Amino acid sequence: MENLKITPCLWFDNQAEEAARFYVSIFKNSKIGSISRYTKEGYEIHGGEAGSVLAVTFQINGQAFTAMNGGPIFKFTEAVSFQIFCETQEEIDDYWQRLTEDGEEGQCGWLKDKYGLSWQVVPKILPELMLDTNKAERVMKSLLKMTKLEIHKLLEVQ
Repeated sequence: MENLKITPCLWFDNQAEEAARFYVSIFKNSKIGSISRYTKEGYEIHGGEAGSVLAVTFQINGQAFTAMNGGPIFKFTEAVSFQIFCETQEEIDDYWQRLTEDGEEGQCGWLKDKYGLSWQVVPKILPELMLDTNKAERVMKSLLKMTKLEIHKLLEVQ
């Protein structure tokens, strides 16, 4: 159990391969792993056409993921999101632009991509600012006014 790995498994209707390729195109040091396909066996249960994509393994910056085509039964919600901690405003702007394309912007650095998966694009310095009891309230007040987070505005509250 010492080498226990936890791999997020993302459930898609039928866009697993498309989504995996999309995510790999956005993040550096990312790659597609394997692609498994449905067989005739179990069609009456899973409904996947033989030869169609069942699951795709991929990595984003070394973190393993699985994307599976399970049909329209389950949808993503904001209850689970992935955080991207960025060093610079340029990184924030780039991830924000690419992930919101055909998706939707949310409040306080949250967004949904075109597949409905939620992301938080956050300056790396934000947790430190929020832990500073002298700044946390002012930082939160500033943050609540934003959609895409802007580092300089968060630092101005000092």
